[in-house]
Amino acid sequence: MDYHERITIEPDMRGGKPCIRGMRITVYDVLGYLASGMTEAEVLADFPYLEPDDIRACLGFAADIERKLVALPGL
Repeated sequence: MDYHERITIEPDMRGGKPCIRGMRITVYDVLGYLASGMTEAEVLADFPYLEPDDIRACLGFAADIERKLVALPGL
């Protein structure tokens, strides 16, 4: 999943946090819901404007960030 088309970062939107397709829901929000035990179907039901690819983009974004953190010396 190439998240670059779905994850946007705009300085004026949610303090510059990564958001989904320019909307006010952040990657952190979606990942938090999943981490709390919500299923993908529950997230999509609660936020009908989200699409399954949005959730996959959030996961891809998080994996990419984690990979970059591991590559940093001293971590």
